[in-house]
Amino acid sequence: MAILINENTRILVQGITGREGAARSRFMSAYGTRVVGGVTPGRGGTKVGSLPVFNTVQEAIEANGPVDLSVTFVPGPLVKAAVIEAVDAGIPLLVMPVERVPLHDALNMLAYARERGVRILGPGSFGLISPGRAVAGWVGGSEDFAREVFRPGPIGLISRSGGQTTTLSWAIGQAGLGISTALHIGAEPVVGLAPAEILPLFEADPDTRAVALFGEIGTVAEEEAAETIAAGRFTKPLVAYIAGAGARPGMRFSHASAIVERGRGTAEHKIRALRAAGAIVVERPEALPLALAEILKGTTT
Repeated sequence: MAILINENTRILVQGITGREGAARSRFMSAYGTRVVGGVTPGRGGTKVGSLPVFNTVQEAIEANGPVDLSVTFVPGPLVKAAVIEAVDAGIPLLVMPVERVPLHDALNMLAYARERGVRILGPGSFGLISPGRAVAGWVGGSEDFAREVFRPGPIGLISRSGGQTTTLSWAIGQAGLGISTALHIGAEPVVGLAPAEILPLFEADPDTRAVALFGEIGTVAEEEAAETIAAGRFTKPLVAYIAGAGARPGMRFSHASAIVERGRGTAEHKIRALRAAGAIVVERPEALPLALAEILKGTTT
């Protein structure tokens, strides 16, 4: 199985006639994802390849039927309106690849979605992929590369780095394992779906036997994940790596969200919390797949 996306997920692309929207729609469709159409105001009645374009999300749903997921390839200053439109249309999951979303807009749209039970992956998310089944966003980049790098298997992957989503998925495959679903949660200061919410989804997936977490300094995402484990809402093995251990307080590290302030979000505190909850924390990212292989070997003997 997988979480959040599979071969039956019906996907709409908002901003489909833009450069990225058109290119990524072709990629997702080539991979086998059920992209049912797209939305660009004023471009209704046209097509991107074989995909119909509609003026509004509601028009797309009325013409094509229910939509399970929308990918918003819409510029940051305009994405709030697109998100609210999708939420109001009843789409339960949104993937937001766009970066540099105004902070006030991000706070408003995430709160609006949460109040209505809608999940948002992002802003600034490369997307998610259930290997061999479906992909949403631009994680993987091309059909051939995605099939080579992302191999089906028993490991769930949650990453705060888009690049490491790909690198670790490849390394996990090289270790003789593979991925059930890989998610890049986004690198903006405020994001929607967090590890604490994703871990219980992997807990409920019978084909996910362990989870890899690539974390970073900044925010309390990893501490909240530790609380989820400690509360018993996730009981499978978790192997984590926390990047940025050498960063000084106040120094920005890599991503917009990766900054340590007043002792919060430090690598030391994240590592301590995760280990106290029973997770394994490795000191090098290349040790993640090795630790996972050792754990799963131990569970089958």
